[in-house]
Amino acid sequence: MAASAGDRVAAGRGVREAYALASRVGAAPIAEEADALARRTRLSLDEPDANAVRPAAEDPLTRFGLTEREREILLLLAGGRSNPQIAGALFISPKTASVHVSNILAKLGVDSRIEAAAVAHRLGVTG
Repeated sequence: MAASAGDRVAAGRGVREAYALASRVGAAPIAEEADALARRTRLSLDEPDANAVRPAAEDPLTRFGLTEREREILLLLAGGRSNPQIAGALFISPKTASVHVSNILAKLGVDSRIEAAAVAHRLGVTG
C-alpha cells in the first residue's frame, strides 16, 4: 500500500497492519521496527477510535495554531517542567525544547512561561 507523505491516516494504517502481521507470524525484528517507526512518527499502533477525537470546535487550543508537539510541550510546561526536563521527557534536545517554548509563547501571545501555564490552566488543557 502506497501513501503520500502527508497522508497520516494511511501511514498509520500501514504501520498498524505491518506490526499486527509481524506480531502474528512471530517476526519480532519486523514488529520492533514497526513499533519504532510508529514512536518516531508519533503514529498509534492502536486502532483509531472515532469517539476519542474531539471536534476542533471543542478544542480550546485550536485558535492558537499549536502543533501537536507544541501541545505536548505546553502540557509539560504547565506542569512546571524546565526545558531540560521537557527535553528528557520527549527525547529531544534542550535547545529544541527551548525553540518550541519560544514558539508557544509567541502563538499564545504571552511573555513568560508562567503566563503560558496560566493560559493552559485557564483553558483546562493541563494534564
